[in-house]
Amino acid sequence: MAGNRDRSGIGSGLALTLGSAVLWGLAHLRTGRRVTGTLLMGTYLVIVATVASALVTGRPEILTLVVRPGWLWAFTLGAILFAAATVAVVVCSYRLVRPESLSGPARYLSALAVGGLCAMVIAPLAYAARLAYISQDVVTSVFTASATPIPVDPWKGRERLNILLIGADAAGNRIGVRTDSMTVASIDTRTGTTVLFGLPRNLEHVPMPDGPPREHFPFGFGGEPPYTPGLLNEVFQYAEEHPDMVPGVPAGRRGPTLLKQTIGDFTGLDVTNYVMVDMYGFAKIIDAMGGVKVTIKDPIVYGRQNEGLIPAGTRKLSGEEALWFGRSRTYGDDYVRMGRQKCLMNAVTKQADPVTVLRSFERLADATAHAVSTDIPRELLPNLIELSDKVKGSKIRSFQFVPPLIDTANPDYHLIRHKIADVLAQSADSSASASGPARTAQRHTGDGPATLDAVCG
Repeated sequence: MAGNRDRSGIGSGLALTLGSAVLWGLAHLRTGRRVTGTLLMGTYLVIVATVASALVTGRPEILTLVVRPGWLWAFTLGAILFAAATVAVVVCSYRLVRPESLSGPARYLSALAVGGLCAMVIAPLAYAARLAYISQDVVTSVFTASATPIPVDPWKGRERLNILLIGADAAGNRIGVRTDSMTVASIDTRTGTTVLFGLPRNLEHVPMPDGPPREHFPFGFGGEPPYTPGLLNEVFQYAEEHPDMVPGVPAGRRGPTLLKQTIGDFTGLDVTNYVMVDMYGFAKIIDAMGGVKVTIKDPIVYGRQNEGLIPAGTRKLSGEEALWFGRSRTYGDDYVRMGRQKCLMNAVTKQADPVTVLRSFERLADATAHAVSTDIPRELLPNLIELSDKVKGSKIRSFQFVPPLIDTANPDYHLIRHKIADVLAQSADSSASASGPARTAQRHTGDGPATLDAVCG
């Protein structure tokens, strides 16, 4: 009869309460409250079906929501409301099905069991809400809002996206920022095929872009002699210290702005954005991932006093080991180091899978917020997420402009530009040819740039 309390035993009552947490309305239907039970069950099934359908059919779209602060706030609120509603259903269900004769210790134990069930319901939803909150904090702190509207299809009419990747060494015992690792990632917006162009930090006489930079350095960048030799890795800090080089650009943006313009000018690439990672922060990111696996062809000595050794072979490196893997020049030079840096970037890109990211999300978020700076607008992130799926599924190739191809003391910048255009044309042809064999990347033999495969497996 509708409205009657179920008089089953304590075990059966707790089972119905648990069932009501998994499927709202079970206890209400069991006790004859058909209208309420049907409404609760219908609401629950609609919510679950909607979420399941979105996960199965709309995975790319869901990933883009992860970088939208408004949606992250909405998800946080939704998770909290769903948890509160489920707890209310559980408590009401228990009150409907608990035996009337229950008293003493049994009453307290059963209430404790229901409280534990409520905690089990709240915990995962609260954790999901926390991840959403942390995500929006990272998105808003690392990425700035765009000053101009972002088109619905930002890649329309743009075959390639060129992003300058900077590894910065801003140690406490040094003045300013040294951009010791500079790589242009050129991404085909249709296929995701990516080419990494590694530029030596010690390129001299770098031609400067039109305007104040070229007026001040008509024969190429000269630094501040006799204090600095005038290398490419000085351009960033020089711009920060000389506002007249990039008029109207605020401090903190002058360095990357001039460096993008300079590299874009002599490479012939439209470098639209940059991402700069502090090297010590990069080590923390790798530790948060649980390490990164790379293949080391020759043992690498590391440490300021050469106190460590990374043996050859395929192994997982800690953050500190990965830092030295990318920085060590003992028994090597800048150019070997550049190759290892590209190997490391490739390994991190491939190994940062969703499971790894979720498992160590909070540590990764904290390390990223403190180690990464960029001018990529947050409104562009959803499109970049979609593009990153293509990048992960494509081949990442790497070319370094190093001796003997390039004499860093007297570089042939016309040759650099010509080689880049040639490599991108061949990359486009290779991507377009579905039936033809992929072109083997050229090794470091003296007649072309060194490749990723030349330094790591």
